[in-house]
Amino acid sequence: MRTDTPWGTLPAREHLPADAVQAIGEAALPLLDVTIPVYNEERDLESCVRRLHGHLARTFPYSFRITIADNASTDRTPEVANRLAATLPGVRAYRLEEKGRGRALRTVWSDSDAPVLAYMDVDLSTDLNALLPLVAPLISGHSDLAVGSRLSRSSRVVRGPKREFISRAYNLILKSSLSARFSDAQCGFKAIRREVAERLLPMVEDTGWFFDTEMLVLAERAGLRIHEVPVDWIDDPDSRVHIVSTAVEDLKGVWRVGRALAGGTLPLDRLSRPFGDDPRDRRIGGVPSSLARQLVGFCVVGALSTLFYLALYSVFRAGVGPQLANGAALLVSAIANTAANRRLTFGVRGRDRAVRHQAQGLVVFAIGLVLTSGSLAALDAASASGAPSHGSELAVLIAANLAATVVRFLLLRAWVFPDRRAAQTDRGTPGQVVAGTAAGTALDTTAETTPGTRADTAPDPRNVR
Repeated sequence: MRTDTPWGTLPAREHLPADAVQAIGEAALPLLDVTIPVYNEERDLESCVRRLHGHLARTFPYSFRITIADNASTDRTPEVANRLAATLPGVRAYRLEEKGRGRALRTVWSDSDAPVLAYMDVDLSTDLNALLPLVAPLISGHSDLAVGSRLSRSSRVVRGPKREFISRAYNLILKSSLSARFSDAQCGFKAIRREVAERLLPMVEDTGWFFDTEMLVLAERAGLRIHEVPVDWIDDPDSRVHIVSTAVEDLKGVWRVGRALAGGTLPLDRLSRPFGDDPRDRRIGGVPSSLARQLVGFCVVGALSTLFYLALYSVFRAGVGPQLANGAALLVSAIANTAANRRLTFGVRGRDRAVRHQAQGLVVFAIGLVLTSGSLAALDAASASGAPSHGSELAVLIAANLAATVVRFLLLRAWVFPDRRAAQTDRGTPGQVVAGTAAGTALDTTAETTPGTRADTAPDPRNVR
């Protein structure tokens, strides 16, 4: 997995203005760039591109471009693509010498200057009326990516039972193995904002059919917002997809991505939006923008950790004394609590400083142990009639944990997980991407670029016609 992506969080989402198109010479920057990956499609390419172009010209209220990405075709596809680029305004042909849908999308999207990037299959199996609803959340700034779904309840799909079974089985594998929440990974109908693509695409390793799935899984794990659009879809009986070989490669991709996520080797924090991007973070006046969200996350994690702790204490108490049961339950739950707060409350990902964070979490655990053990000792001393009841022990432990919660949150926020990102922003981080001042213009970057970013991976412009 590649990790050489630009530093810094993504800028806050902004609505792309209606007058986002800016003239540069005689050309104009499109707001939407629709890529059509093709391989040996000389028979259907022209009719499909003309149909898409006519639909966009009639219904799409912004400027657009259609890019035909030729995946090393061996028939007359390049000739047809060049003819369309010469006769239709807003159509360009892009020739690649290697096959692979993922390779084509990464190459064309990395070279595009449009603020919103999309792609669809050349057979146009998806009803084109879903295109504007697909890109609207990206234009408005509501979402980072958008995907068409054939498995939504309101979708209308015409295809055979074999493909239906394979599609549902594949998405079930994704949900069970990678905890994916999107419903349809392989629908050839997706869109992404360009500033997100610039960070996300260098992390996507696959160059074939698994490219879509890997991109969506990484985006979801990074906390990016993915918008799903129910689509009407008619299966293409002349599809070139080889089901068995594609399924095998997809399963290999699932294993590879799952292993990388489990090992924490991906710098997904570079894809996160800044705290305060959500309007809910700005409702509390005079409170730092990150505090409200962190409090909510800490409370949720704390409530679940308390339930987990009490369950462990009850199990351990059946075999040992109250002090030993309390210490063991608190130790296990503290490790889980630190890991959960690290990832969910304070947004720290990867293995960097993970051991140090757990060690600091154990110090916080020791403070909680002193409070809870001291409470149990005080309860035992106050019970003149003998050993206190199990219910009394639980009640005292709950009160002691509530008292330790405030101290734990303050220590986690100020000591274990300080906001280093804000400090880096104040000092200026090399290679950090700065939000563009207007839609349709390239995002400004500092003079330094990170190897593997768009600046040093731009394709040869001689391939573009």
